[in-house]
Amino acid sequence: MTCKTLLVHVDDSTHSAARTEFALELARRYDAHLIGLYVVCQELTRPIFLHGEGVWIATQEAQRDTNLKSAQAHFLAAAGRAGLSSVEWRAPAGPAADSAVLHARHADLLILGERDPEDPSSYIARHFVEDVVMSSGRPAIVLPYAGAVHTFAENVLVAWDGSRESARALADALPVIRHAKFVTVVTVQTSPASGEPAGIDVAAWLERHNIQAGFATAPRVAGVSAGALLLNMLTDRHIDLVVMGAYGHTRVQERLLGGVTQTMLQSMTVPVLMSH
Repeated sequence: MTCKTLLVHVDDSTHSAARTEFALELARRYDAHLIGLYVVCQELTRPIFLHGEGVWIATQEAQRDTNLKSAQAHFLAAAGRAGLSSVEWRAPAGPAADSAVLHARHADLLILGERDPEDPSSYIARHFVEDVVMSSGRPAIVLPYAGAVHTFAENVLVAWDGSRESARALADALPVIRHAKFVTVVTVQTSPASGEPAGIDVAAWLERHNIQAGFATAPRVAGVSAGALLLNMLTDRHIDLVVMGAYGHTRVQERLLGGVTQTMLQSMTVPVLMSH
């Protein structure tokens, strides 16, 4: 896979500008075409009216149009400052996740943002990111809402569990991690060790792609989830990108019982490249 078409999610949130700047930098790095896709949730809660509902609807539509034009102007201005000419603006109608999925299928890599529950200007459904990742068939880099991204894909952690999803994610990540300084394949031990470490074959496969990688096994700790173990390793190892499969279990199961995907989507501290 090569990254020749990138798609970045643009909305009215306070984090949209940083997401755009990140996407522009990636487009410059890969000499790629960048699509700015503006989608926001259209289902705003209506107050109970006795009179004047028509005026309220007209006001909301006018505000949406103003927001869209402002987002478009900021996106194109940022692209101009970055010196990129191969950019495109799209603002499709319809449900946010459905529209994003349809447009994402024509891109090589998506740039999305972790949902900030404290941002009142973010009108995106709670499960927008996971719905796009699960349904688009494309890898996505999800950026954390907390903190700036200072380095990217220099020190990479591959969360490997031997699943189809983790294999897909690692294959999708090859063009992104090709020039990383350090790549570590990490498995979380779920049973007593037997034979060679699970990451050794993955590291050998990466080496045949001219990517030098080490491998490590994180022993399970009673009462600590696999997701929490991985999060703890990010700071210890100065990781600036996690590569992982999304939802090896069903989404319903992970939402109810928890899982690595849910942990990362709710508590990520560095960018995460996900595939399903």
